[in-house]
Parts: sequence; C-alpha cells; structure tokens
Amino acid sequence: MILQPKAQIMDKEAIDRALRRIAHEIVEKNKGTEDVMLIGIRRRGVPLAERLRAHIREVEGSEPPLGVLDITLYRDDLTTRSDAPQVHRTEIPESVRGKKVVLCDDVLYTGRTVRAAMDAIMDLGRPKAIQLAVLVDRGHRELPIRADYVGKNVPTSGREVIEVKFRETDDEEDKVLIVEKVED
Repeated sequence: MILQPKAQIMDKEAIDRALRRIAHEIVEKNKGTEDVMLIGIRRRGVPLAERLRAHIREVEGSEPPLGVLDITLYRDDLTTRSDAPQVHRTEIPESVRGKKVVLCDDVLYTGRTVRAAMDAIMDLGRPKAIQLAVLVDRGHRELPIRADYVGKNVPTSGREVIEVKFRETDDEEDKVLIVEKVED
C-alpha cells in the first residue's frame, strides 16, 4: 500500500493562526493559566504543546508548565504495531494532581491514542480536569472522545490519512496534508 499526496490543507501560516486561536481559547476557558498544565503526546503532540505554550506566554505574560507523555505501553494495539516497541521517557515537570491538564496531539481520529494518554495521566495522579487540544479532527471516532480545542475539522474517507509535518519532528516545512491509500 502506497500513500499518495492528495491535497495540502494547511500551510505554516494556517497552522500558526489555528494555534494562536487555540491558545486564546485555552486561556479564556480556564480563566487564565493558573493550575493549567500542557502535556504533549509524544511525537507530534510535543511541538504542538510547545507552540501553544509560546502563544499563551504572548497572551498572558506567563506560561503553564509543559510535560511530555509517552503512551507506548498504554496502547491497546501494542502487540499489533511492533514486536519490540520503542518506549521513550515521560517527562512531567510537576504533579498533575489538581491541575487542568490540556492534552495536545496533532490528529484526533479513533480516540484510542487519547484514551491511552488519559490512562497514563491517571496513573500519575488525579487532575482536576483533562482537556484535549488537537490541530486536526478527522472524524471516524471509535470511542466517545471529543476535542475541546480544534484547529481544523477535516472530514475524511476511510482511504484517506492526515499527515502533519512539523519542522521539529520531520525536518520539513510545517504543513498538513491529506494523503490517500493506493494499492501498489
């Protein structure tokens, strides 16, 4: 199976505008940043969280703590993904107890990644609330999970995949693409 580019749906400027808006929404919904903690789901959720943190700093003059969450061992498809999964460090700067945790990820699809992330967070303590910020919501949920903050809603078919490219993780220009699964 080959993934063939179909369309670019966001460029660097559109991504930045969406993240600025989300940063404002996070501040507004939480009435500031007190007790807010951003946690990026490893891989592309991390640069997303870092960028949101920078935008929040511009708006509020202060920044919430930022953590990095590895959910590898919490996935329900662990055995089907790899014989030897790569586990990375989870780095949470302080306790999540009593915090309003904003989970950050690039794409919301089935909801399984978010469920795994919530399980991982709950193992660290009991936050006051868990909110979800995503750059793209593509639909096709398998679990009853929805994002609190969405950069762009993009309805997709089962043959389409959303690819987010960040300079921090992909050494490419920031962009969001729809690619289509094509038989070889």
